Amino acid sequence: MVATWYVILGFMMGDLGAEDELSFEDRFKQYVMVKKDGKIICSTQCLNPPANTPSIWNIKHILRQDKFDFLSELSRCLLRRSPENSHQEKEWHAFLGFLQKYKKVAIGEHEHFQFYILPPKEGSPFNYTFACYREREKPSECPVGKASGSTSHVIEDACSPCNEEAVIGAQTCDLSAKVSGRPEKTNVQNISLESNFVHANPSYLKTLGHTHSGWSFGAIAEFVDNSRDAKATKLEISIDIIYSRVVGREIPMLCIIDDGCGMNHQEMLQMVSFGHKQPDADDPNRIGRFGIGFKTGAMKLGKDALVLTQTTNSRSIAFLSQTLNEGKDNLEIPIVSYYRYGQFMELDKQNETLFKHNLKAIKEFSPFDKYFIGQKVGLFSKDGTGTHIYIWNLEKWGPNYSLQWESGITGGSSFHQGDILIRSKRVRARPGQMTQMVPLDYSLRSYLEVIFLDPRIKIYVQKSQVKSRPLARSLNRTVVENGTIMGKPVQLTLGCNQLEWEEANCGIFLYWHGRLIEAYKRVGSMMHNGDRGRGVIGVIDVTNLMAEDNGHVWVHNNKQGFQDCEVYAELEKWLGEKSDKYLDEHVDKVELKPGSGVYKPDNEWVQCDKCRKWRMLSHGFNSKTLPLQWFCYMKPFNGECERSEQEVEPGVITISSKRLGYSSTEDPEEIKRKLSRQAVGTSKNVGENDSSHSMDEDQAKKSPAQKRKRLLRSCRKS
Repeated sequence: MVATWYVILGFMMGDLGAEDELSFEDRFKQYVMVKKDGKIICSTQCLNPPANTPSIWNIKHILRQDKFDFLSELSRCLLRRSPENSHQEKEWHAFLGFLQKYKKVAIGEHEHFQFYILPPKEGSPFNYTFACYREREKPSECPVGKASGSTSHVIEDACSPCNEEAVIGAQTCDLSAKVSGRPEKTNVQNISLESNFVHANPSYLKTLGHTHSGWSFGAIAEFVDNSRDAKATKLEISIDIIYSRVVGREIPMLCIIDDGCGMNHQEMLQMVSFGHKQPDADDPNRIGRFGIGFKTGAMKLGKDALVLTQTTNSRSIAFLSQTLNEGKDNLEIPIVSYYRYGQFMELDKQNETLFKHNLKAIKEFSPFDKYFIGQKVGLFSKDGTGTHIYIWNLEKWGPNYSLQWESGITGGSSFHQGDILIRSKRVRARPGQMTQMVPLDYSLRSYLEVIFLDPRIKIYVQKSQVKSRPLARSLNRTVVENGTIMGKPVQLTLGCNQLEWEEANCGIFLYWHGRLIEAYKRVGSMMHNGDRGRGVIGVIDVTNLMAEDNGHVWVHNNKQGFQDCEVYAELEKWLGEKSDKYLDEHVDKVELKPGSGVYKPDNEWVQCDKCRKWRMLSHGFNSKTLPLQWFCYMKPFNGECERSEQEVEPGVITISSKRLGYSSTEDPEEIKRKLSRQAVGTSKNVGENDSSHSMDEDQAKKSPAQKRKRLLRSCRKS
């Protein structure tokens, strides 16, 4: 008797194994046909079925299992496959495999009860699975409620009594009663949306845009970050002219297209939602963290934004619009999602009524009709993934737009390439500023050249590729300074850059997670006199320094600066000391001669357009002679992409070694022997050439031994 109760308890808790299933052979069984949207999946035997069980269970929705925290409180039964043919057996395996892989729950409802088919446990066979069920007092006729996890966040007058406003991420009229956490309270009438959901006024979208009010490129950088986090290899940014039926004329539209991994419905919902839990740990391979980048960036650049995204098994469309929500009391963000089921794309987490409402809103308030959307979706290859973002009703600058775009000249020329500019072309204020030539502040192409510390992704602006400029690889008189700040190691690379010298710029470039946060930060004596450090550039990554053990980071949520904190103050102090030391030792004491003001890089570098690895060119090679698209097999590398990438040699100063004509790594004793041989040879040449008057009389009277001693003393001093 006790053993029997343990078996029953294990059955109710979902711990029933294959051997325990045999003990229920004598229990009541009923054949149940499992369907999805009217299509047969498989015939099953239901062990321990609920009362009044119908012969057909039709699945309406499939949602993530973590959305339901009340399933352990429900009664359970067991569904064991009983296929009528090979097709049903194949569909059953595909169905349970999908639930197990993506941790989904299949949901359906009938007149007297609701059921939830659970995914099989890892490693268990697909012969059977469990289903939870609960009885209902009466069915709900709310079309929005039938879409558990609804993704149209306000449907006004769509149904009654569900006419309350819901907000982003709210699961409107969710019959799973997740908001209450109590399965017995299933009546929609008993759920108070007022006490469970937060309202968002549409004017909040304008407020979000103020996050990047100081600099428009900070908004574009949010999309670049998202593309890099999505592991995109190619990103295109352009402004195109399209015809808008809404206004009856052509308008400019900002387009951001990448080939990353895309977003499923849940990830899309999280992207457009206002606020979600920040990660407990700081992932060094991910830039996105605060959950507001897309919304703040889109609403800064324009009033309306449409997102099309595709993963390997889903496709979603989201519409974030001020125009759509104008005059409303609560915010609506229509989302349309599909998922791949076999060879077909079916609606995901929505019923047909909700789908039509969302699609109608998108077509009515955007320049996109179903044919235009189909054309854009067609840009995805059959198995391709990625995300497209389209922004229109762009921000204005007087009668014109804040952004100014140039198409450039086609044909592969490195000159007159297309660009997107900030119309005002104002330079951002910095201590010790002495020039107005800071293209990074108003040229998107210049900004994207240095946005990543180790650039790998291909970026195109106005249809032409951006040539990355890794600052740490383009310096002359390179010095690498290592230190410790508040117990954490840091490394600073300093050097002189010819381009920055010509434009009278200087300062430190601070990177976080490999992305530029602050540019031309003046420290030390640079703050008072920008001319003293003219052309001197520093590069440092402060990812570990600006993170705490609890996951908190000292970075502004717009990722354009660091918070005022103790560790940042110590960093400024350390950077000032190292930059002043570099200026004293390697800049101010260098004797200026004709031509000495040209700072050529210590090594020329070029990036392969296929493997995206950086290759070091031979000394004296002019990289300007290379084609715009260069690959590893080309001259002067003549190698293969599989070869490992060279690293920048830290702490190598080549000034003294170049003056002597010897490598700084050569053995000192060998240098002495070479100097001795040169001294002897010089004395012979002077004696044989009577017409030479290059040496004075005192130098000519000295013996070769005296000359050799003098040269050795000079070597030791050097």
